[in-house]
Amino acid sequence: MKTIKDLELYGKRVIIRCDFNVPIQNGVITDDNRIKASLVTIKHALSKGGKVILMSHLGRIKSEEDKKTKSLKIVAERLEHLLRQDVLFIPETRNVEKKLAKLKNGQIALLENTRFEDYPKQLESKNNQELAKYWASLGDFFINDAFATSHRAHASNVGIATYLPSAIGFLVEKELQQLKKVEDPAHPYVVILGGAKVADKIPLLENLINKADYVLIGGGIANTFIKAKGHEVGKSLIDEDSIEFCKKLMAKSDKIIIPIDVKIAPEISKDVTGEIVNIDQIKPDMQCLDIGPLTLELFKKHLATAKTVVWNGTVGYAELVNFSFGTRELASYLKRLDAITIIGGGDTAAAVIKMGFTGGFSHISTGGGASIEMLEGKELIGIKVINR
Repeated sequence: MKTIKDLELYGKRVIIRCDFNVPIQNGVITDDNRIKASLVTIKHALSKGGKVILMSHLGRIKSEEDKKTKSLKIVAERLEHLLRQDVLFIPETRNVEKKLAKLKNGQIALLENTRFEDYPKQLESKNNQELAKYWASLGDFFINDAFATSHRAHASNVGIATYLPSAIGFLVEKELQQLKKVEDPAHPYVVILGGAKVADKIPLLENLINKADYVLIGGGIANTFIKAKGHEVGKSLIDEDSIEFCKKLMAKSDKIIIPIDVKIAPEISKDVTGEIVNIDQIKPDMQCLDIGPLTLELFKKHLATAKTVVWNGTVGYAELVNFSFGTRELASYLKRLDAITIIGGGDTAAAVIKMGFTGGFSHISTGGGASIEMLEGKELIGIKVINR
């Protein structure tokens, strides 16, 4: 596959689709790891004399009101700090030709949030071809460096790549190299799965049951498996439509390892302590919000000899310290494991980074949904178009 290294960029207009979908609270970026992840690609294009045009989405735009809080101007300011050079921020997604014409070799511009085109007609998310052609007309080359959106056919990735000579950036190249290691993994191969809905993980579970040696179940989806085992789960989040699937999966294979004890509480709050109970002691007025210490030891037992570990989905409500025990202890354990360890993006990556576990893993992915589709054995549409 062509990478940015294969292109002669000097004097060329280089459109780079990044993933700057960063968390913002009260007008402040609280985690800039996604911005930092694309710096190597951006710096390469600048050093080669390219006229760099950055594009990204930020959140979802469902109203004019959303646009007031989802501008990429704050990202442009952070980029200037990280790159130590001016970044021309253009607060529009169209009629930008005159402003881009001012770019000289080695200079950089950032267009406004691509999803501003999603209100009211979802032109970006539905890969509108008129929009894709317009954006493609702004550049000579297109670089996909947004792995996290590579499983989506949007105008700003698949659309532009349809009309321009294209390649992948360093971030996407690294993601593909690391995740391809689990296409033919070293065994024992163990997967840790969390998240909220079993339905979102059915294709993945069906693929893993034939490929992995063990699948350790935690987080919200564990509640549905516990319910499928015939236990009370109280007010816990469950996926009613997937209970029969869970029953059949556990009957079919002993590879599925579910919690044997959990931390329960009456509500999701930083002010409640909660209590540890076995799964046959869950109270009707409580909800399961973390795995317990016995489950942690059970998980460690199956991880101890693993040669490949993939983790997608926290095993508790890790946003709150009082329900982060399982996620924190697993991260600490995996850091010391003599194995290929891949953190599958999304909430899991955000949680372990926030907890300070940035080193020690083989790879921390930037894309939750994209990494799941690769684990399911699918080819990502945003990568497929570049291959073609």
